[in-house]
Amino acid sequence: MSSMTDIVFLLLIFFMLTSPAITPEALDLILPKAKGKTSNVQSLAVSINKDLEIFINADRVSGDQLELELQRRLAGEEDPTIILRAEESVPIQNAVTVMDIAKRNKYKVVLAVKP
Repeated sequence: MSSMTDIVFLLLIFFMLTSPAITPEALDLILPKAKGKTSNVQSLAVSINKDLEIFINADRVSGDQLELELQRRLAGEEDPTIILRAEESVPIQNAVTVMDIAKRNKYKVVLAVKP
């Protein structure tokens, strides 16, 4: 019986150590709510916070350098996809700017929402 307890304890430790690695990027954003299908495919996450700061994954990028940085990071991708994560309070124009960059470069855009 003690060996079963050891196995359960080891599994508990394993899952406790690996669970933080599963969480998407460490930016704390309040996403808009929506109903619908979610997708697990993620090439790159572009996040816009309430202070209008733009991040690619966890790296802060200026608005002027956004398109060049996306081109650099998505070069060679078979099906380049951008996950757009914009807080509720972000003006729609900022999100549309990212979508426009994606359209010019033929990237697929998925808008992240809170279920």
